[in-house]
Amino acid sequence: MVTGMQQLEVVARLFPDVETGVKTSTIRWRETTIVAGLMRYVCAGEPERTIEVMVTACTPMPLRDAAAYLGREDEWPEDVILEGMREHYPAIELDDIVDIVEHLTPQATAAAPTAEGDRGRQDVR
Repeated sequence: MVTGMQQLEVVARLFPDVETGVKTSTIRWRETTIVAGLMRYVCAGEPERTIEVMVTACTPMPLRDAAAYLGREDEWPEDVILEGMREHYPAIELDDIVDIVEHLTPQATAAAPTAEGDRGRQDVR
């Protein structure tokens, strides 16, 4: 296990989507700062379940702009995204600044070449 790696917890119902590569972004509010590079997702309630992904970008913006940024405005109109985010962050509002963390799939992360053979030191931009 790599120590000092950035990590985020993900709810158990979404963890399979991260594992299969269906989920390649997450919206976070007032959590730890994430930067481009290797990151570990930890499954909430099952901390032994982890998966590593390569973060490619972390972009701050108002929550109200997040769905459009991710190309999901049809699925996530303002009332839907707000309700979904309030499951995790009850006090969040549409004008609050969130971080959009985008990453490669676990499969692409595992296959990514690195300059020194250490995925954690790869420059992804």
